Amino acid sequence: MNDTVRTSSGSAAPRLTSLSHGGGCGCKIAPGVLSALLARSTPLTAAFPNLLVGTETADDAAVYKLNDEQAIVATTDFFMPIVDDPYDFGRIAATNALSDVYAMGGKPILALALVGMPINVLPHDVIAQVLRGGEDVCAAAGIPVAGGHSIDSVEPIYGLAALGVVHPSRVKRNASARAGDVLVLGKPLGVGVLSAALKKDLLDATGYQAMVAAATMLNRPGAALAELDDVHAMTDVTGFGLLGHTLEIARGASLTARVRYADLPWLPGVEAFVDQGVFTGASGRNWASYGEGVTLAPSLPESARTLLTDPQTSGGLLVACAPERVDDVLALFHQDGFADARVIGELDEGPARVEVV
Repeated sequence: MNDTVRTSSGSAAPRLTSLSHGGGCGCKIAPGVLSALLARSTPLTAAFPNLLVGTETADDAAVYKLNDEQAIVATTDFFMPIVDDPYDFGRIAATNALSDVYAMGGKPILALALVGMPINVLPHDVIAQVLRGGEDVCAAAGIPVAGGHSIDSVEPIYGLAALGVVHPSRVKRNASARAGDVLVLGKPLGVGVLSAALKKDLLDATGYQAMVAAATMLNRPGAALAELDDVHAMTDVTGFGLLGHTLEIARGASLTARVRYADLPWLPGVEAFVDQGVFTGASGRNWASYGEGVTLAPSLPESARTLLTDPQTSGGLLVACAPERVDDVLALFHQDGFADARVIGELDEGPARVEVV
């Protein structure tokens, strides 16, 4: 594998993915380890009554009520490169960060850049392209990158601190689903697998374009979904994989989530790559952290566990809504270009776990 590329100015530069030990949301600390680290944290919502959403339910962002009509949604997300193209890296990281605002039902209003770069290793024009990618995504979302912070670091890191607004009564949490709700997924799965294939020089141009197209699609339907009363819970599928984030919804509502494997959307080539042994190490860490809360039907393919735990970078919204509202939810996705949005399961009374059939 060639670990250098040519920049737009013609100079040689290291491949971005060669400078990091992990990439995208696969860099996340494993959920089991993170839970242990946060176990001694003091719950905050009781001490701060205007804090509508804190750390108690592992939700996507904090929400703070300003008045009866407005609440601030605050989040931050950053990671190491998932791709080698610096502009695409910036776009993916920014889209992923803004997703947490949309997942709470909010509308972004402002972002700050978080930048850590090996200044003496990467040409400055490469770093500038990363920043431009993030700025272009924020411009598409209708918001400015109004500042930020930068450091000289060993590995390249980029992301955003993002702020949004939402009506306090329209906040969509990951812990408020109801028995009988239907689960709708907005984007196809498999970004982690394709990123692993890219790092091994196995991903062709078509696969790369599909991965980047999915990972740079802003989850804007989240703000419109928040206006629907029968949308009860929402999150986005990122580093813990589909199983991990579905389990958060199930545990938050003390319900059993049933996912139909045959109904899941996949990015092209993902299943074949896993069959060839191409996937990220984060899949195994995810399963080790929460596998006891999941039942996989014996009839599923051998690759199912790896695919279902695949860490998604800038993945789709996962929505729990009343059955009679499904057509409206799908219509909001489809009219915003989310052609792969579909029903993947439901929530029922029972122990807080995920069953995949």
